[in-house]
Amino acid sequence: MNEQQNRTTPQDTAVTVIGLGPMGRAMTRTLLAAGHPVTVWNRTPGRADGVVAAGAKPARTPGEAVEASDLVILSLTDYQAMYDILGGATASLTGRTLVNLSSDTPVRSREAAAWAAGHGAAFLTGGVMVPAPMVGTEAAHVYYSGRDQVSERHLAALALLGAPRFLGVDPGLAQMMYQAQLAVFLTTLSGLMHATAMLGTVGMRAAEALPELLASADSIGDILRAGEENPGAALDAGNHPGDLSTVTMMGATADHIVGTSTALGLDLALPLAVRAHYRQAIGNGHGGDHWTRIIDSIRGPR
Repeated sequence: MNEQQNRTTPQDTAVTVIGLGPMGRAMTRTLLAAGHPVTVWNRTPGRADGVVAAGAKPARTPGEAVEASDLVILSLTDYQAMYDILGGATASLTGRTLVNLSSDTPVRSREAAAWAAGHGAAFLTGGVMVPAPMVGTEAAHVYYSGRDQVSERHLAALALLGAPRFLGVDPGLAQMMYQAQLAVFLTTLSGLMHATAMLGTVGMRAAEALPELLASADSIGDILRAGEENPGAALDAGNHPGDLSTVTMMGATADHIVGTSTALGLDLALPLAVRAHYRQAIGNGHGGDHWTRIIDSIRGPR
């Protein structure tokens, strides 16, 4: 057998996936479809049935799952779950690459990287920025950060899940970006549901309301970029010119939303939180500035 035949191709490399919720199952199927041998483990064994039928190999224990592959992908509820699952298998971690795609805080991501290093494992933090059905598609991308180098064969396997975007050596960076993206996502979802509830009080069904509201949500990026290619540059420079929209204008709108929601008997948690940002900026003397000035109170005292 010559050297070329002896060389392991990216498609031949084994991968372990621990955690078989919708995301873990989607990643497993994507890797299997590309020809990777995949070993899986889940605390509820029945969740493995579908991917095992598709060709994955079930491990009896977390230690067996780790030992089956050099690349171990974790898709869990949080980082504590990693300790709970792998705490009894730390002797098997030496020489492995752990890629934790679970959600948690940047601080816990940094602690996990130190924990993995203490057991001889390389560690990458990751954040998958698409829902499970979009894993492995051209629309998928995954943020990564960490101090450890990823071998070419591991990078090839990870790229199957979504285009890798490396943010830097700080293990907390990918988690920070992930949480920042989710802050936008979750707040938007709450706003959409609040607006849908508002319209529902006058008899408009969600089937009618949501198309209109989603069109508004889709336009936000274009509105922010109107007249300025990179609106973040003004934020970085501390410039908040109020020639197009001011804190006072937006604050008045926030007042109206609170008033309408109160009259309709809706939950006020979201509109009150939004109004508070504008009231704080006005109270600090910035009513004539652009609405982006609200970032000052969000940042808090430094």
